[in-house]
Amino acid sequence: MGATRRGSDGVAGRDASGRGAAGPVTVLIASYLEREHVARISRTSGARVIYDPDLLPRPRYIADHTGLPLDRPPAAERRWRGYLAEADVMFDFDYTHLHDLVQLAPRVRWIQATSAGIGQMLLRTGLIRTPIVFTTASGIHATPLAEFVLFALLAFAKDFPRLVRDQAAHRWVRYCGRELRGTSAGIIGLGQVGRAVARACHALGVRVIGTRRTATGPRAAIEGVDVLVRSGELSTMLREVDALVLACPLTPQTQGLIGDAELRSMKRGAILVNIARGAVVDEPALIAALRDGHLGGAALDVAATEPLPADSPLWDLPNVLISPHSASTADTENAKLTDLFCENLGRYVRGEALLNVFDCERLY
Repeated sequence: MGATRRGSDGVAGRDASGRGAAGPVTVLIASYLEREHVARISRTSGARVIYDPDLLPRPRYIADHTGLPLDRPPAAERRWRGYLAEADVMFDFDYTHLHDLVQLAPRVRWIQATSAGIGQMLLRTGLIRTPIVFTTASGIHATPLAEFVLFALLAFAKDFPRLVRDQAAHRWVRYCGRELRGTSAGIIGLGQVGRAVARACHALGVRVIGTRRTATGPRAAIEGVDVLVRSGELSTMLREVDALVLACPLTPQTQGLIGDAELRSMKRGAILVNIARGAVVDEPALIAALRDGHLGGAALDVAATEPLPADSPLWDLPNVLISPHSASTADTENAKLTDLFCENLGRYVRGEALLNVFDCERLY
């Protein structure tokens, strides 16, 4: 499929800051998207869509927005740069030109990300200092991440690692697992993902203690959260819970939030599930607590260095489950992203407030 363009219907476009823009809004789709989703975006009134999948990184799996490494031939690169020069809006970042995007795409005023955690990338590339408005995919990945947390908690309660080892050894030895109902889970970060985790845990009879940066209003007003505490009360929560779920953004306040002292204050045998960012946890302290059995296990979708180095002890610890930063990715993702983008694109064309606008101060 070549470049798909939709002509103007006469509706004036506006960027996210409310400044008027005459004529149709030119949208460049910068990562692979299935034809049916491109067609839906193209039907947005006041939008003209450019999509040329031959010039995009090839996806390795469904909803892969980074794709395989790409080196465009000179003619293809010139064509791609022409698209960048035309674009007012982008669906996803151009990962082949993160550091010179502003120079190559001077008209772009809004980028819809396909990820929720874009803060560190914006800092690293300097894009955070540009006038571009960014909207995140916050909420899109809430359900698959909540399901991953349930998988992890059940895996350790039922000793899934033991089952895998015994099956591989053809060994039939009976044992006693644990019941998840009646245990307690602490959730750090009650954004859309954290709230989905809370509802899922609560549905299985797990007592949920949640913490976020501020805890205003009724203390139990969040569905699925039995007790809501402020971040300053973290130490009290850690002593109570059987499992700790990290679902917070990576900011200066959360970097290294869970260190040796915090891990050692948790119950012996407690479980840690990290679906936030690797830097939220002191990884050497985590490895030590797992090795000596203070922590009963850890399910890690993220790591301090990604990909996780081949010589990391985490690979070989019997009480660790590793997911290659894939717990959020599901076969429904692109449809949900298209829903969000179409809603936002309509708002942009009409000059209305966008959903999920990234806060450059808070970094989420």
